[in-house]
Amino acid sequence: MDLEARLHGAAPSEHPEALRLWLRMLTCTQLIEKQVRAQLRTQFDTTLPRFDLMAQLERAPGGMKMKDLSRRMMVTSGNVTGITDQLVAEGLVERMDVEGDRRAYLVRLTPAGREQFNAMARQHEQWIVEAFAALGERDITTLYRLLGKVKEHAQQHGLNPLETAE
Repeated sequence: MDLEARLHGAAPSEHPEALRLWLRMLTCTQLIEKQVRAQLRTQFDTTLPRFDLMAQLERAPGGMKMKDLSRRMMVTSGNVTGITDQLVAEGLVERMDVEGDRRAYLVRLTPAGREQFNAMARQHEQWIVEAFAALGERDITTLYRLLGKVKEHAQQHGLNPLETAE
């Protein structure tokens, strides 16, 4: 049973439409993420966290410090270290010393890692396009704009999620 279906058994709310929308967004996110996770596992024998880490590194060709990776991914440094260790062992990323800071190091994609990530990213884009195939371009543009308003309001009245990560 998804989150939306559970709402029908819940106590009445003063704001039922906002709550229904929130649950619909969560349900859609979970459904799409589940599909992406399964496809990454089936087609590339990898996980979404590994893909996400490689995506961050792809955007920073010179490499990133572990603490910056952790903040960007909104996970603990321990999680990033574990994923990085696996990717280093597979030759997909490399660690480099940071000049002037013996405790820190940069992590960056190797050429093999960049090649593998590019193949995964192309396929990932297709999966996302397919996930939204029920919507027309106008619907997608409108939904994107409306969710931008929600994002802006949340940022003005709350914490930026990047500031809350360990």
